[in-house]
Amino acid sequence: MKPVGVLFVCLGNICRSPTAEGVFERLAAEAGLAHRLRVDSAGTGPWHVGKPPDPRAVAAARARGYEIGHLRARQVEPADFERFDYLLAMDRHNLAALEAFKPPGFTGHLGLFLDFAGVRGLEEVPDPYGGGPAGFERVLDLIERGAEGLLRHLRHHDLR
Repeated sequence: MKPVGVLFVCLGNICRSPTAEGVFERLAAEAGLAHRLRVDSAGTGPWHVGKPPDPRAVAAARARGYEIGHLRARQVEPADFERFDYLLAMDRHNLAALEAFKPPGFTGHLGLFLDFAGVRGLEEVPDPYGGGPAGFERVLDLIERGAEGLLRHLRHHDLR
């Protein structure tokens, strides 16, 4: 059985999307589903390609038991629309960039990551880059909630 591919996307791939990758990978492993998933993250912009996540994101994640320091930023590429079944943007700006980049034959799910969080009015993971530690904690809170909801969704629809 082909693994279900999930790609988390933010602007530079150094804060939100690598955090989502790390959180989701650990939840999937704890649920015994890591072997059924292919998980990655990318950015819509090229500024940080090849660089590790922001040290503040790494520290916040590590404090909760997630290890993301080994990840390296990359930019979304056309092949991602073939490799991944779910392309999940952290905010509307990045969703619009993905929609503009989407090839005509793409049949996967393209949407906002927090659509899976199950909370009305909670749609975007704010970019913590320009702020302090509290912003990175808030991002982790939102991502944990979204990752749990996404895993529930995949269990019911794609991993039966």
